[in-house]
Amino acid sequence: MALADLPDVLNSLEASLKQIEAVLDPESKKVEIAELEQQVSAPDLWDDQANAQRVTSRLSALQSDVERLDELHTRLEEAALMVEMAQEESDADAAADVQKEIDKLTQDIQALEIRTLLSGEYDERDAVVTIRAGAGGVDAADFAEMLLRMYTRWAERNGFGVKVMDTSYAEEAGLKSVTFEISGPFAYGTLSVEGGTHRLVRISPFDNQGRRQTSFAAVEVIPLIEDTDHIEVPESEIRVDVFRSSGPGGQSVNTTDSAVRITHLPTGLVVSMQDEKSQIQNRAAAMRVLQSRLLLLKKQEEDAKKKELAGDVKASWGDQMRSYVLNPYQMVKDLRTNYEVGNPESVFDGEIDGFIDAGIRWRMKGEDDS
Repeated sequence: MALADLPDVLNSLEASLKQIEAVLDPESKKVEIAELEQQVSAPDLWDDQANAQRVTSRLSALQSDVERLDELHTRLEEAALMVEMAQEESDADAAADVQKEIDKLTQDIQALEIRTLLSGEYDERDAVVTIRAGAGGVDAADFAEMLLRMYTRWAERNGFGVKVMDTSYAEEAGLKSVTFEISGPFAYGTLSVEGGTHRLVRISPFDNQGRRQTSFAAVEVIPLIEDTDHIEVPESEIRVDVFRSSGPGGQSVNTTDSAVRITHLPTGLVVSMQDEKSQIQNRAAAMRVLQSRLLLLKKQEEDAKKKELAGDVKASWGDQMRSYVLNPYQMVKDLRTNYEVGNPESVFDGEIDGFIDAGIRWRMKGEDDS
């Protein structure tokens, strides 16, 4: 890009940032920050640990939003000065440096713009992700484990917390299923577009004849339940089974029956937990995930009813969502948005922000068209 064009680019970025500010409303966030800071300073805050965690988490998220906006404004001002100096001195090296900063600013402002699209009822929540191996035998189980690593690496890159809640190991290799919590601002809203069927095509490392294998894994993303949601689950509607926790290959890692499986009889939903230390902790974690799934199911039924009344019932957009092809060529492609990357290794290492951003924009466009 020519040096003379950079001021126009900066003006466009400034306009985009102002539009984002209009949605995020930093002034109202500052008012809430002041209120939360008063609550945090109360000496009895941690008498109620659950409430204290909610307050401190909300405060941290709001402060991060405001600081992020302030930082972007500062960087835009500094970039404008850098452009001015580069023009005055006709300095090619300075021009290259400012071009790199403008490219980075463009990426950061676009990422913040995505945040403004996350306005769903549960988008700010933490996420509970379940990955289940599908068709494809041991390759599917291995694929499920690859996806777990992918999302874990993505969370680490973004400063999100990850806690594995339940793991079911496959006999030969990989995972039958795994459930884990990802905690961080807008974790559910961000990851919700990852729900659906993922497909892997590769030369199977488990086939001694070196044949190409197609395998599948299902990804489910639900918002984590909060105390204010009031999802009641009567004891008469559930069946609780306890069993011994197990590790890879069925090896016992716990000599007591601490693992818990809860079946919700009216819906048939089943949740199992085994990664906590006690049966009581596993039961509490399983109930929380069950309540989260019931909450999402209730919302989906309400949305389906609304669409039915409007005469516009559509199939779930999440199915058959992405292909990871390692042979005969290298490519990862989202089948909904057509966004693709030619480096599967980087994707499996957690570089999936491009897919997530494209998915969020695609979903928003679909909602606007409906």
